[in-house]
Amino acid sequence: MKDLKFLKKGQEILKIALINLGLLLVFLELGSLGWYFVKHKQLFYTRQKAQDKSALGINLEGVRLNQSIVERFHPFFGFIQKPGPDFRPGFKINNYGFISPYDYPFKKTKKNQFVIGIFGGSVASDFSIFQIQNKILPQYLKQVPGLQDKEFIILSFATGGYKQPQQLLILNYFLALGQELDLVVNIDGFNEVALSNINNKNQIDLAMPSNQHILPLISLANNSLSTKAMQATLRIKENKTRINEGLESLQHCSLAACDALTSVYVQNLVNSYRRDVIAFEKERGKQQQDDEGSVIYINKNKSVLEDSAAFEQMAWNWAKSSIFMHKVLSASNVPYFHVLQPNQYYQTKRVFGEAEKQIAFNNDTPYAKAVEIGYPALLSKLPNLEKNKINIFNGVKVFDKTKDAVYVDSCCHYNQAGEVVFSNYVGRSILESLQKDEARSKKK
Repeated sequence: MKDLKFLKKGQEILKIALINLGLLLVFLELGSLGWYFVKHKQLFYTRQKAQDKSALGINLEGVRLNQSIVERFHPFFGFIQKPGPDFRPGFKINNYGFISPYDYPFKKTKKNQFVIGIFGGSVASDFSIFQIQNKILPQYLKQVPGLQDKEFIILSFATGGYKQPQQLLILNYFLALGQELDLVVNIDGFNEVALSNINNKNQIDLAMPSNQHILPLISLANNSLSTKAMQATLRIKENKTRINEGLESLQHCSLAACDALTSVYVQNLVNSYRRDVIAFEKERGKQQQDDEGSVIYINKNKSVLEDSAAFEQMAWNWAKSSIFMHKVLSASNVPYFHVLQPNQYYQTKRVFGEAEKQIAFNNDTPYAKAVEIGYPALLSKLPNLEKNKINIFNGVKVFDKTKDAVYVDSCCHYNQAGEVVFSNYVGRSILESLQKDEARSKKK
């Protein structure tokens, strides 16, 4: 009898447990449905299934899912991204390591094609991708007489970590190969001070490519990459595999709860990826003590320059490189526009919300001081650029009037809202400049 009572009690407990579990799953599904609607502004069960992993609601900004974290040496450019297909829908890492739908040099296939070259670092690279996808700059250019019916071809000659004189050298290289350009936009400033400052602290010539990017390649070539850097690289590689698997699962979730739980899991993986990237960057930026046997030659300074001298030299490198880009392009009547990019570490009247502050600022970054000292040095060279007839646009205050969050990381990059504001600023500035040139030519 006791066994029978115990069995009945056990069945009741199991029944209650199953009911509670069922209710828990129902409430979890209902909560997930609400969470999905708030996040995506559509119902989960009637949703339009995402074909692209970037549309799954995971913040993948800065995550290189289809490429290694280490760049490749290039004998002329310093370093490039590894060429390969399917970088993202409509783009590849082309034959010269640039993110573009095209291989270079690009040859016009129609008479009405108008080729725009974008030069600079990662901000310029992001800008070119955004223009190809959203066509904001082309919409402004269509307002210029004679350009209304043009097919605008945007070519990126920009890569993360590039700084002057790399833009100047790359421009001349492709012009020598016969690349046609109808208009050139150079977006820079941040790398010129932030990365050149790191060069200086490591006694590397300021005009050499970024020490942050070149040093790990040198270490690999010399078989001297640190253990910590290699461990971080392995963790990054493992995380990328897990992220890809998680995104694949996310695309096939049939329940809202599955989507919610998988999204949290994948976002945590992405956050771990970013932490490992920071760890890798710190390690790969450390100068090896013994490089006498290095197979790579890098120009060095005998000592670390004082900030005043270093940033003055950085600013002149930046200004002179832009002047020479203008000179070589003006010889072929190609308009050249130079944009000084905004950065969160250069203080303007912009008010940052608390949420954006958490994303945009990092107390441990080596970039903050470089921008605080370096941007005023760059700004001091604007009169010289204008004297040399450079169309220079000072974009440091471009985000001052927007209350939306615009920064996506604690370095320098913009989210979609930021890209829209920045694109409109660049497009409007170029249009006004071209309209003024046209008005002047009519008066002659």
